[in-house]
Amino acid sequence: MTPETSEPTVTTRMPTGTGSGRLGWDLAVLAARCLLGGLMIYLGLVKALHPVDFLKVLRQYELVHSPFWLNAIASTLPWFEVFCGILLVAGVGLRGASLLAILMLVPFTGAVLHRAWGIHEAKGLALCAIRFDCGCGSGEVAICNKLVENGFSIALAFLILLMASSRWCVRYSLMDSGRH
Repeated sequence: MTPETSEPTVTTRMPTGTGSGRLGWDLAVLAARCLLGGLMIYLGLVKALHPVDFLKVLRQYELVHSPFWLNAIASTLPWFEVFCGILLVAGVGLRGASLLAILMLVPFTGAVLHRAWGIHEAKGLALCAIRFDCGCGSGEVAICNKLVENGFSIALAFLILLMASSRWCVRYSLMDSGRH
């Protein structure tokens, strides 16, 4: 009872999330982190270890015409992708890392679709019949498959971003939070 009133105080507490339902979500987020992070590490390393090939593919998109910026993108983007993948797998700054993954995947997917659409209009090929090296690091791919793969990767990144799961994280948040 509070001293001012004779009514009892009611405290509501949210469940701590130790149930099997919460564990299932935590495992789903962990699987999403490992899958997306592992994919980003692998594909980033493939691009980083073959920078000239990546540079040639970047030129084909005709998004940047300055040689300085083209070289800067080709030399730093793969390492940034690897770094982001490591953060996801380790569970460091998960929301920021997943947001960065989204910010890399969405424009890249749009660029792949734009390039494929240009080929479709120029050659009259069915969109799903178009194959080219999109620069992802896995060589020539069927574009419809690549768009589905990227859509799945974006969905994984959104799952990580939206599901607050600090379980199995080295450091979930980079903000100094002594209180929860």
